[in-house]
Amino acid sequence: MGKTRTKLVEGSEVKEKKKEKGKKIKKKYIDLGIFYINSNMNNTLIAFTDSQGNVLKWSSCGAVGFKNTKKSTPYAGAKVAENIVNSVKENFDVNEVKVIVKGIGPGRESSLRVIFNSDFNIISVEDKTPIPFGGPTPPRPRSV
Repeated sequence: MGKTRTKLVEGSEVKEKKKEKGKKIKKKYIDLGIFYINSNMNNTLIAFTDSQGNVLKWSSCGAVGFKNTKKSTPYAGAKVAENIVNSVKENFDVNEVKVIVKGIGPGRESSLRVIFNSDFNIISVEDKTPIPFGGPTPPRPRSV
């Protein structure tokens, strides 16, 4: 990636030379990409998949470099989204994007904002946060 050091046999001098750049990587074309934002109270996870659901890129607050309670902030959620958006733009040629949000954490809105402000053609935004229906059954009356 960077510079390599090679020692000359004749003397004790150190010669630095740059590595030659490799071939340019082709961008993989994706017709429909899906961003899954999973935001809970302690962390924010974002995964980018193709239309079949194969995960191509993912990132989280811990992977970006935040620790402990800093992971549960809106700023950390925005940084995660920024990280994965740049990575997707660098490696893939995406035509359309769908966003699926799950959870009620603090990084949810800020990560959505970053994805909206990027240059993706967003088709839909779904909220798949689980909602309890009915809850636990109440205790039976006491029999005396």
